[in-house]
Amino acid sequence: MSDIIKHECGIAFVRLLKPLDYYLEQYGTPLYGLKKLQLLLQKQRNRGQDGAGLATIKLNMPPGNRYISRKRSNASDPLRDLLFQVNAYFKDLPPEVFRDTARLKRDFPFTGEVLLGHLRYATHGKNSIEQVHPVLRQNNWMSRTLLLAGNFNLTNVDELFAELVELGQFPKEKSDTVTVLEKIGHFLEDEVQRLFDWYKRDGYSNREVNDLIFRDLNIQRVLQRATKKFDGGYVMVGMIGHGDAFVMRDPHGIRPAYYYQDDEVVVCCSERPPIQTAFNVHFSKVEELPPAHVLIVKKDGRVSVKPFAQEEGKKPKITPCSFERIYFSRGTDSDIYKERKKLGEQLTERVLKAIRHDLKNTVFSFVPNTAETSFYGLIEGMKKELARQKAEKILALGDKPKPKKLEKILTQQLRIEKIVTKDAKLRTFIADGESRDEMVSHVYDVTYGIVQNAKDYLVLVDDSIVRGTTLRDSILRIVSRLRPKKIVVVSSAPQIRYPDCYGIDMSRMWEFAAFRALIALIKEHGKEEELEKALQKCLQDEKLPIEKVKNRVAPLYELFDDETITAKMAEILTPPDIKPEVQLIFQSIKGLHAACPKHAGDWYFSGKYPTPGGNRVVNRAFINYMQGKPDRAY
Repeated sequence: MSDIIKHECGIAFVRLLKPLDYYLEQYGTPLYGLKKLQLLLQKQRNRGQDGAGLATIKLNMPPGNRYISRKRSNASDPLRDLLFQVNAYFKDLPPEVFRDTARLKRDFPFTGEVLLGHLRYATHGKNSIEQVHPVLRQNNWMSRTLLLAGNFNLTNVDELFAELVELGQFPKEKSDTVTVLEKIGHFLEDEVQRLFDWYKRDGYSNREVNDLIFRDLNIQRVLQRATKKFDGGYVMVGMIGHGDAFVMRDPHGIRPAYYYQDDEVVVCCSERPPIQTAFNVHFSKVEELPPAHVLIVKKDGRVSVKPFAQEEGKKPKITPCSFERIYFSRGTDSDIYKERKKLGEQLTERVLKAIRHDLKNTVFSFVPNTAETSFYGLIEGMKKELARQKAEKILALGDKPKPKKLEKILTQQLRIEKIVTKDAKLRTFIADGESRDEMVSHVYDVTYGIVQNAKDYLVLVDDSIVRGTTLRDSILRIVSRLRPKKIVVVSSAPQIRYPDCYGIDMSRMWEFAAFRALIALIKEHGKEEELEKALQKCLQDEKLPIEKVKNRVAPLYELFDDETITAKMAEILTPPDIKPEVQLIFQSIKGLHAACPKHAGDWYFSGKYPTPGGNRVVNRAFINYMQGKPDRAY
């Protein structure tokens, strides 16, 4: 993605099912769980570079001993800083101490059997250490102590916050993290108190009651009550002080979660390949956590997957985030790799039309590196076309073709080149105004001498175009210096038209190149009254219950067809002082679903939000635009 956006966070959870002695004998280290957790975080570092956190719980610790360890970092390289701090406790330990697992567990932090890690992207708000997960709600009762980390964003924090206040709480801030922590914490305490009162009536002592609570605490019931009004996308991991743990996924499956279990360990994280790599297991052994379900690991090691958020008689539409497949998740997942190639290959015919089927005078490349896999897919499609053209030319030579002519046809190859490179060391913050704009235009560099002046087409594959500022201010300017006849920019994703409210940093309507093109077309065609009508409907919907709110922006896009909006986008993103013609090609929504059939979450393209809160967010984003407010919509 040439435009930088912040997005969904990463989680990693490990639960050891054997004593530390087992891992020492089996794998040569009592820190087996900690090392595996660190590897899972390292393999997901693409998911968060603003903060990193790690927490562990030690099982069956006697009173008076620390049983929770937690470390968080928001340094410039937070994961590296976090792991350095944690591993420092074990640096240069004498062999006799390292092999004494009882002493290690008693005297050293991060030697617990229940482990949780998190990588954070701050999609909005501050990036102080307070915002870094895992977050902690501490209590002197182990069963009321809660550690929480997640990959989530809720659209109705105001309502949930108000409910907490009605319950008599006084939350320290209005954020989705604090609200979720306090919401789950409240119902956890309520469930613990219910069990306490139940068993006390039977004459058990307080310490006996504790053990019964540890055994019988109903995590499923706690989460059913706590999440009843959650509106958003989420995967949340919780660890309760006595050792119970859970991983829950939202009813629509917006956020990803995968898990693996054997007789030694239970592990869960945001992507499948890290589990395959860290535990050397086959693709088929890693399960996807079903939407509306929670993975529960009890203190005694019992493991279950149970539904927690599905209303009776209602089956929510499953809409996993398609951006995970297009861009966010690493392409080392077998399914994702194939889907990205398919996204590129599906655009073959449209690209061929744009270059008039002239493969001889076309250079193919991609920008940035995240578009590489879809580029391979496009190239596969082009190779098929080249083979067709070769066959046609050979047949035209007749029964006795001349060897040189035949050789010329057979040796023709696609011109695949590395044209655009990013200068990662270039810094643009040293200047303002025109000087800074000049620096921005040089963030990317090009390979000279490959493109034939005014003769070659240049095809550049990108995975998506959000704001288009990097494309306009840097990429198109710099590649125009190669003097191609035409620049064709191919997006493997459809036009991004609507804000996201489930974790991606896309909430201000005016920032979208597609929306700016729409506004330009509306004004050119004298249809400004449609904007005012949409605004009034948005304002009226503000007074309605959330489930009755409709997307009032979608009808504006219906005023023009996709190709007209695409052409206007190309016009506004083309720098005025460059000579080559610029054409944009976007994936269709139908093509997206054909390539990624199990990931139907397309609201940023289609405006079809899976939760009622999404419609309210898009309307508020439009209100902010019309009223000239730079505020976020959620």
